[in-house]
Amino acid sequence: MTDLRSSDRLSIALAQTNPTAGSLAANADRIRAARAAAAARGADLVVFPEGALSGVPALDLLRKPFFLDAVETAVRALAAETADGGPALLVGTPWRDGGKRHNAALLLDKGAVAAVRFQAEMRGGPDAMDRFEAGPMPGPVNVRGVRIGLSIGGDLATADVVETLAESGAELLVALLASPFAAQSHDERVQTAVRRVVESGLPLIAVNAVGGQDERVFDGGSLALASDGRLVAQAPLFAEHLLLTRWERGDDESWTCSAAETIAPVEGTEALYAALVLGLHDAVTKRQMPGVVVGLTGGVESALVAAIAVDALGPERVLAVRAPLPSADPDGVADAAEVVELLGCRLDNVALAPVVKAVDSLLAPAFAGQEPGGAGERLHARLRGATLAALAERMGALLLATSDRTDLAVGAWPDDESACGYAVLKDVFKTAVLELARWRNAHQPVGSRGPAGRVVPERVLERAARPVGGADGLPPLAALDDLLASLFDGDPALPEIVARGHDVETVNRVWRVVLRTEAARRQAPPGPRVARRSLGRDQRLPIDGGFADIV
Repeated sequence: MTDLRSSDRLSIALAQTNPTAGSLAANADRIRAARAAAAARGADLVVFPEGALSGVPALDLLRKPFFLDAVETAVRALAAETADGGPALLVGTPWRDGGKRHNAALLLDKGAVAAVRFQAEMRGGPDAMDRFEAGPMPGPVNVRGVRIGLSIGGDLATADVVETLAESGAELLVALLASPFAAQSHDERVQTAVRRVVESGLPLIAVNAVGGQDERVFDGGSLALASDGRLVAQAPLFAEHLLLTRWERGDDESWTCSAAETIAPVEGTEALYAALVLGLHDAVTKRQMPGVVVGLTGGVESALVAAIAVDALGPERVLAVRAPLPSADPDGVADAAEVVELLGCRLDNVALAPVVKAVDSLLAPAFAGQEPGGAGERLHARLRGATLAALAERMGALLLATSDRTDLAVGAWPDDESACGYAVLKDVFKTAVLELARWRNAHQPVGSRGPAGRVVPERVLERAARPVGGADGLPPLAALDDLLASLFDGDPALPEIVARGHDVETVNRVWRVVLRTEAARRQAPPGPRVARRSLGRDQRLPIDGGFADIV
């Protein structure tokens, strides 16, 4: 390790880790492992993401005194280990002070908790706003003779905290983040970091969490910027990584970073696919489940979900099930078999016709003199869902839904998916599902556990997504998704929506469908939040009553 008899050099490791919410022992072991690896490479300081010890979001664990007691015990143990002369640690964790809960960064060095700083700008969304209190504007901490200004979570969003740190003598800025993925989110983080550098004239290190946790996918992409805003180091997206940076103080007292690793981020469809893979992988592994069950329908959605599952977990942990209802398209049933052949996963076939016939006979007296209609179709779908759920429960596996954001928005979420535990495509519009399937056929993702080459049969793509059901008079798919994106991902005025090519009558018709299907959206299983504003959590409408006409 570097001998810092002078404080003109500092080696800082950016530890982009994937913690599990509430798993303090496992998270602490991750911190220890990263510290050991950083020490072997000569680091003086190892920086971890926001909430690296507790996991993020820890939700209402943060309200439990016994959890915060355990956090403090884990912190004291980690701090004691820094008495070995190795690197200091900057660790993100919840912390109590005077009866208040704070989102904190702790400096652990020389066997003790050497410094504590709290998030001052509470801009982390409701999960943070409801459970943490804002701390005072911070001053820098002294790390081996270097004054480092700490930013936590939403502190980086505005100039105030960084300005205070610069005015109080900070030489380097370090931001601890747990920032989730959405389209363009990495670029926006970089732009925000550059603004803080330009405003302060100080170099900046930002360490972001990575991994899936509940419905969030943290995408990593930790980085370092020079004092002129140049990118001098960058970790990959969607993977744990230890990135070492070496800094030197110049004659003008400014700090510069020597050549460091810079890994270009994945973008666009590739980034979205990687987010879905990581979200599913961690949903399974963090729940300690052996694998997943996917009900194949012959549609592009179920084929894509199966492909994502195989890429995330490997074919041996994916069970595909063909359980067609008597009304199923024979071509779709055949295509489901080809999906399994392409992916190399296991296949179970379940004949539902006898069960459907028996239930229809059982209910025939109740339906005497009338057509079962939609009630019968929905009952059949529930029988299929119960069958898939039983297979998953037998294995202790996670049952995956295969419907998408378009289905969810217009109330076409099928009844056979009500028992599913995770909805991979919940935040992906149907048009984007097709783009993802085409992309995966042409590319094997980095780190994929699945096969190279085509994984979704061409016939499935040609048939495209199954028609949206449950709502009459909807526009064509591309127009529908564009209109839904206008309604959900932003808050445009009606003239702005019309200017995108949607007539007022269609807007009203789709809006009414969206409004009356809110209750169904509340019942959907969790899934990775990859849109700007996810349905269900970020975008909620009244279930009873409502505003039925836009004009």
